[in-house]
Amino acid sequence: MSVVEELVERVDDQDRVLGVMVSRRQAIREGWLPRVAVTVCRDARGRILVHRRSEQLSRFPGLYEVVAGGAVDVGESCEQAAAQELAEELGIRVLPRLLFTFLNRSGLSPHWLGGHEAVMPDTVAADPDEVAWHGRLTEPELRSALLEWRFTADSHEAFGRYLAFRTPQS
Repeated sequence: MSVVEELVERVDDQDRVLGVMVSRRQAIREGWLPRVAVTVCRDARGRILVHRRSEQLSRFPGLYEVVAGGAVDVGESCEQAAAQELAEELGIRVLPRLLFTFLNRSGLSPHWLGGHEAVMPDTVAADPDEVAWHGRLTEPELRSALLEWRFTADSHEAFGRYLAFRTPQS
């Protein structure tokens, strides 16, 4: 099954499951609300992982991202989806911490976005089919990059909310 053929659960505008499974492709086409889980990864020194999407990806090829993530599959929790996406995209095996959810109307189509945070290990084994480049930026470096580089809309929205929701010592 390709990424856009994943089965997702439709939710309403209050993030309540409607009991209807649809393909992610159909949800995007119809503007129905699925759930998406993303994670901001930081290292022990507080630097944030940034990556550039592979040019071969169907959605947002070559754009930079502050978050790693994807659709929440049927029967999966937001935290499970976030952990699975980190393992698949970046080779990181951690349990992310959910910080916030919101109805995100930016990007490809509307969706409920669950924003997580994870402390990443020193080694990242990015999947070259998904990630063309990755690096770690300090918060000031990232703020500058967000103004200069081409990031996905979800990155801007999720990072802004991350900054608002994080705890000072997290």
